[in-house]
Amino acid sequence: MKSPHDIILSLLKEGLEAADPYKAVINHVRIKNDKIIIGDRYETVLRKIHVIGFGKSSYKMALAVNDLFEKNIVGGVIITPDQEGSLGNILVLKGDHPIPRDNTLRSSKKLLEYLENIDEKDLVFILISGGGSALFEMPLKDISLEEIAFVSELLMKSGADIFELNTVRKHLSAVKGGKLLKYIKSKEIYSLIISDVIGDPISFIASGPTDADPTTYRDAVEVIKRRGLWNKIPDKIKDLLMKGVEGFVEESIKPGDKILNKCRNIVIASNKMSLEAIERKAKEIGFNTLFLGPYIQGEAREVGKMFASILRSIKKINKPISPPGAVIAGGETTVTVRGRGVGGRNQETCLSLMIEIKDLDNVYFACMGSDGVDGVSPAAGAVVDNKAYWEAVEKGLDPKTYLDNNDSYTILKSIGRTIETGYTGTNVGDFYIGLLTSSPALKS
Repeated sequence: MKSPHDIILSLLKEGLEAADPYKAVINHVRIKNDKIIIGDRYETVLRKIHVIGFGKSSYKMALAVNDLFEKNIVGGVIITPDQEGSLGNILVLKGDHPIPRDNTLRSSKKLLEYLENIDEKDLVFILISGGGSALFEMPLKDISLEEIAFVSELLMKSGADIFELNTVRKHLSAVKGGKLLKYIKSKEIYSLIISDVIGDPISFIASGPTDADPTTYRDAVEVIKRRGLWNKIPDKIKDLLMKGVEGFVEESIKPGDKILNKCRNIVIASNKMSLEAIERKAKEIGFNTLFLGPYIQGEAREVGKMFASILRSIKKINKPISPPGAVIAGGETTVTVRGRGVGGRNQETCLSLMIEIKDLDNVYFACMGSDGVDGVSPAAGAVVDNKAYWEAVEKGLDPKTYLDNNDSYTILKSIGRTIETGYTGTNVGDFYIGLLTSSPALKS
């Protein structure tokens, strides 16, 4: 017999395994005779290969590409948050995440220098995954990485979502918004992409370095003003953005640009794919499932209340499913930082929900970042139930006070409810799983 906590953790593991970067590459790229088959649509001749990449999944992706094509790979550079060294002929460098700093700038310069070695007839694989926006960056002329980092941090703390954040990033960068393609002479490029963005829009994953950008300088200005940050950002950033609005700074790559013809973008893993794997496993165990899809977004504490309402409905009136039930969803929420605590969007969601379900027994909920990182805390997420609330109260801790201070990690850690994995090596957004049982244990 497995406890609901063990079951919910096993379901999260199922989602992580479905997003494993190594497996994702192997499942989408193969050799047949002297041809390379990529996905269901593309075929090319096996020849000289260069590998570049950036993101939380880039190391495992590069490992798979190297295992497939080691004899043909003449070189490459990848940037990761936690690895350094080499994979065959591929140089592995370290960058900074979630805010770009000196490591990112130094490694990005080396990657761009490497691109000068690529000829028109060479084959290039670009390995892109979540976190790439911070790990790979080259500022536009007249602004600094420190200024970009400052603006990025302001936007994150304001509660800006990934679409808003990357709209601004693309208009401060020399490599985002399709502009990376300008540095590559090759006429045949394949970008293998692991998506961490809701709906898998390629132009926003790692800020779309190999895809057309539908946003403009005007959009970037509107994001900053809407978040009330215009008077807080550096003057050089303001000047650059306004020159862009007025047409004095070149825009990012737009749909229809001929430079896009040399690159094919293929999503090889996503939140949706992982959620489908979680649902299959939940059904095997014997749960009725409610699949809400990969589009959850909004303020984390409000999303927690929303999930609590769904679980209450199932518990009280057997709608929209009846117990034993599993509610499965994904996406990415945001946190508007008001306090001084330690936490992240997933733990804040769990803490908010924990308060709402304090009167519901046999109801369990977990959420975690698939990358193993949640905000500024050491945790990936948390698992809670109604008992968690009362355990906190018994320790003299008021959950509402901790929620108001954005201090979800501190309270959840104190009652042993955090999920701590370290970097998982992948990133497909966040997973949310709610379980309802008629008893405290189920058959595995």
